[in-house]
Amino acid sequence: MATLELAVEAKTPAAVLERARQQGVTMADLRFCDLPGTWQHATVPLAALDEDAFEQGIGFDGSSIRGFQAIHESDMLLVPDASTAHVDPFCTVPTLSLTCNIRDPVNGEAYSRDARHVAQKAEAYLAATGIAEVSFWGPEIEFFVLDHVEYVVEPHRAGYAIDSVEAYWNSNRNSTPNLGYTLRNKEGYFPTPPADSLQDFRSEAALRLAEWGIPVEMHHHEVATAGQGEIDMRYDRLTRMADHCMAYKYVLRNVARRHNKTVTFMPKPLFGDNGTGMHTHQSLWAGGRNLFYGDGYADLSETALYYVGGLLTHVDALLALTSPTTNSYRRLVPHYEAPVNVAFSRRNRSAAVRIPMYRVGPAGASQKRVEFRCPDPTCNPYLAFAAMLMAGLDGIRRQIDPVKAGFGPLDKNIYELEPEEAARVRSVPGSLEDALDALEADHAFLLEGEVFTPDLLEAYIAFKRRQIREVAVRPHPYEFYLYFDA
Repeated sequence: MATLELAVEAKTPAAVLERARQQGVTMADLRFCDLPGTWQHATVPLAALDEDAFEQGIGFDGSSIRGFQAIHESDMLLVPDASTAHVDPFCTVPTLSLTCNIRDPVNGEAYSRDARHVAQKAEAYLAATGIAEVSFWGPEIEFFVLDHVEYVVEPHRAGYAIDSVEAYWNSNRNSTPNLGYTLRNKEGYFPTPPADSLQDFRSEAALRLAEWGIPVEMHHHEVATAGQGEIDMRYDRLTRMADHCMAYKYVLRNVARRHNKTVTFMPKPLFGDNGTGMHTHQSLWAGGRNLFYGDGYADLSETALYYVGGLLTHVDALLALTSPTTNSYRRLVPHYEAPVNVAFSRRNRSAAVRIPMYRVGPAGASQKRVEFRCPDPTCNPYLAFAAMLMAGLDGIRRQIDPVKAGFGPLDKNIYELEPEEAARVRSVPGSLEDALDALEADHAFLLEGEVFTPDLLEAYIAFKRRQIREVAVRPHPYEFYLYFDA
């Protein structure tokens, strides 16, 4: 039992509760997203969950959640969204999963730091502008499936180790038999089994995602050795796709646990090979028509080009929300297919914005979109998608032409440009600190329509700066290699 057989539009609280009882569900798991972007949960007996809970909410301690309330104002409410109801395929006790919004119990208003509410406000703001009715989102979430991980951070020692049976460094491991099916660095893209040891793992994860109501379009091994993979979800509306991203991580981690493996979404867990990204495809629609299709460069409309101009104009600030960890900037370095160059291009994966060209002309009208390649899956998807949308809409409103702004198009390998030409191509921020500085200086576009609030941005920046300080004050293992004998 893994599917609550109700269409999304039919998932009223009464219908959800009745159907769950019919299917023998006994518990309800209330899930919500903290400010950094991790799912949190609390569980109540289904018998204790009534229709009023979907309106009045259920209390919890907001001071114990990262980025939320101070201890003297800790009481908050979880308000379940019936449209998100699914039976959890990993629970032995039949359990209903419900994604929640957060509300303040004193004034009854939506909580300013509730990232899911930010996403919902972004969708409402889009409709209110009259530019489009809906936006569609298709993130390509990559990950590593590992067989072993260890890490330690203590005053007198620090380090980490990861391992995968298919990693190239295990080609000479002392085991009987050693069959030799390992993947060389940067040669993991599309090999067949047995070199691809994770075919069945990804297929099982894709089936579990489908049970969760998340259609999968494709899965495959990714470029890096040591178990890098990708499972592509079918595009959906902004908030719903962010919900899917949260479920995606949950499903993959639990499928891995069943296989005695572990999954990480860290952008750069492995030195010297490709990192993990979340290339995000996006488009705007109205009246059933894709507003990004046109007769311009790469079959883009003027609206789409202005949207690209907005993304690239605000790219430094965006990265604070789309690439939000110190580890993100281990990935955003030249080569390894990293999109470090502030430019747009058709087909070119070395540009921050790529225009996919799998279908051209009228045959590709419905699929025309822009792909922002900088994000990674450590982001809070509600905040990241909302921020990208707001940047794009700012570009449309201000008619920012990316060509006149100097962003391209650049249909060359940016890494092989002559020095004088390469000097004209700006790079994305080189650190999380630089990205946060940019966000502090450039965030007015996020405040339009009160989609983001100063309170949320201040709390987010303060939280991230604390992480930067914690990393900066600790000796790094590589410093011993460089300086121990100095």
